[in-house]
Amino acid sequence: MIGTAPSLSRTSASLLAIVVLLVALWLGAAIGETAIPMGVVAKTVANRLWDAGYRLDALDEGIIWNYRVSRAIVAASCGSALALSGVVLQSLLRNPLADPYILGISAGASTGAVGVAVLGIGAGLLTLPLGAFAGALLAFGLVSLLAMRAGRGNGAIILAGVAGSQLFNALTSLIVTKAANAEQARAIMFWLLGNLSGVRWPDVWLAVPVALVGLIFCLWHARALDAFTFGSESAASLGIPVRRVYAVLIGISAMMTATMVSIVGSIGFVGLVIPHVARMIVGVRHGLLLPVSALVGAVFMIAADIVSRIIIPGQVLPIGVVTALVGAPAFAVILSQRRTVR
Repeated sequence: MIGTAPSLSRTSASLLAIVVLLVALWLGAAIGETAIPMGVVAKTVANRLWDAGYRLDALDEGIIWNYRVSRAIVAASCGSALALSGVVLQSLLRNPLADPYILGISAGASTGAVGVAVLGIGAGLLTLPLGAFAGALLAFGLVSLLAMRAGRGNGAIILAGVAGSQLFNALTSLIVTKAANAEQARAIMFWLLGNLSGVRWPDVWLAVPVALVGLIFCLWHARALDAFTFGSESAASLGIPVRRVYAVLIGISAMMTATMVSIVGSIGFVGLVIPHVARMIVGVRHGLLLPVSALVGAVFMIAADIVSRIIIPGQVLPIGVVTALVGAPAFAVILSQRRTVR
């Protein structure tokens, strides 16, 4: 009996996480510019998945299934992926301020995606996600080189990330200004602020597998991430293949970030704030921290999407604006806490 208690508690926690996520998705499909009863949402899903035969208004059913359900699922996948990337980067770099947005990975992914979409880079061989992935890797490589050249401790990577973000944001603006027509420029600039309005089911089949694969890979390396908490030398002394693990996890983080950027644009501060919230809930052991971060990130992004649709009547606010309104004060709190500790 003693040996089965941990598994039972783990099972209960998993079931609770699933319930929380399903309720969040349910609310994301029900709440919006026009409120739709949650019972109608449940009946629509039942009709579509199991051909339940409920008689519903065709307009409501179409809005729920073709627009809101897919949007909520992509929002959850995006939140999970960005939160996982933040956990990985903060652990590998041993810096609580690291996240894909601040380190320039999101900006590089945006430049890569815009380069493929507007300039046709890759001559049709590169898809939007692959272009974003190449841009994300290029941005992180450049930021890493700048940080190594600076050589002023762990904070150098953040300063280098700020410089890298500005560079790639400028490149994106240059591409849009020089090569995009007026309609493209307007769509891209709105997309860069984080936009879920154009999300449909084909995006779900890309976002969900990427988020799940990222979670599996991160959990597979949870022990290595625990070791990296004490530094790369300590990790090596514990038998962790430091360079290989570093390359794999950075690649996974870049892949998750690039994929989500290619779908919804650049959304900031999720990878910064959510890992700290998760640590307050379950501590620093990555076996728990990673799945909890993924869950909290998913719920947070769904909530942010709901707010973006209802905060201004008759208008949808870019979701990146909502996450920034939460993330920027949290960033200031983290900075002040670090200063107090020192």
